[in-house]
Amino acid sequence: MKQLSQIYLLLLLVTMLNGCSTIGYYSQAVSGHMSLMMSGKPVEKVFSDDTTPIELREKLALAQQAREFAAQRLALPVGDAFSDYVQLERPWVVVNLVAVPEFSLEPHRWCYPVLGCQAYRGYFSLEDARAEETQFLNNGFDTFIGGVTAYSTLGWFDDPLHTGFTRLAEDRMVALMFHELAHRVVYIADDTAFNESFATAVELEGLRLWLSEQGKPGQFREALGRLARRNQTLALVEDFSARLDVLYAQQDVLPDQQLRNRKAAIYQELALAYQELSAEWSEPGPFGPVPVSLNNANLALFRQYNQHVPAFRQMLRNASYDFADFYKAVETLSEQPEPQRSEHLAALSERFEEHL
Repeated sequence: MKQLSQIYLLLLLVTMLNGCSTIGYYSQAVSGHMSLMMSGKPVEKVFSDDTTPIELREKLALAQQAREFAAQRLALPVGDAFSDYVQLERPWVVVNLVAVPEFSLEPHRWCYPVLGCQAYRGYFSLEDARAEETQFLNNGFDTFIGGVTAYSTLGWFDDPLHTGFTRLAEDRMVALMFHELAHRVVYIADDTAFNESFATAVELEGLRLWLSEQGKPGQFREALGRLARRNQTLALVEDFSARLDVLYAQQDVLPDQQLRNRKAAIYQELALAYQELSAEWSEPGPFGPVPVSLNNANLALFRQYNQHVPAFRQMLRNASYDFADFYKAVETLSEQPEPQRSEHLAALSERFEEHL
């Protein structure tokens, strides 16, 4: 009944919004989420069903162990999250659209009731996402649509476990569960970088402790390897983003076609630099296998998700890895105005790098 009442609340919000396109978007969001929630079956029932494949039963058992670990060791507000299971017929649960002006690295922001403004928009239908993407493309924006393995409703609903999780390798499934549960702890409207970097830090440190308890520290070294590749990519992205910022600042001086030509040259250099960087990696990097085709939307999204991870890892270190104390410190930081938050996080990142 709790989830049904929340769905009715969302439907009420839809009717209060103005504009056909806005109503259409919220209608698909509500109907898509309602369908997801209503498709769930208790994990215990799926596990005990003799027709459930052994591999899935093993993943479900592991997920329930991870839920308990998240609640007891990581002090995460698990509640009834991941207690139901949904079989999806697609590799993603939603797709996200990112749109960035042609000569900018600041993404378009969509604003929502309660959630505030975000630098992406989620769709349960790929066709709907592409339809809105076309509108941005017609206005000269750079765009990107990517599949999302899971999302969090910030504790408003009991988010289900689904095939987006169970199709992953064991360590990545557990890490994703920790990440999504972390969004229940703190969420700042209008600050995607803060929210995602915090959840990624909880994911990483939670996975380290989990694998240590499981007697699999080697798998954490693999996770650290993925993080190292992501950090190397982030350093490369920041370097080229600075060059793009300098170029885009000349919009009032240079003609558009000259800006486009220089922009294309910079992105070509970035693609080659990424190819050289990833040549020795044992698996594809954050942008996938080379050759890659990147634009403003790719860079904006990647920076949003990785910007402050070292800072939050330093905060957890400062809390002596007491997660409850760490969350209190993060909540206190979240109450500061954005400029002070960013300055503090930048200083923490420097401290973390100094102690590596």
